Amino acid sequence: MERRLSEVAVGKAVVIKHFESDDIFLKLMEMGCVPGEKIIVDQVAPLGDPISIMVAGYTLSLRLNEAENIWVEELPVLTK
Repeated sequence: MERRLSEVAVGKAVVIKHFESDDIFLKLMEMGCVPGEKIIVDQVAPLGDPISIMVAGYTLSLRLNEAENIWVEELPVLTK
């Protein structure tokens, strides 16, 4: 099920599906946020803005309005 990155809980792994706004598309792609890339929501500030994600081997902080433009799909949790 697709949802906005801003709605994903801390610790969840997701994969980027697409971007809602073309205005932010290039900026996010330059930072390693490309469709198909796996990301993990690392931290959320106490007031919800900004959020910290792990993408392409590094930590990236995004404003909530940027995260709202990224549509993601949650990856299944592997259990033993």
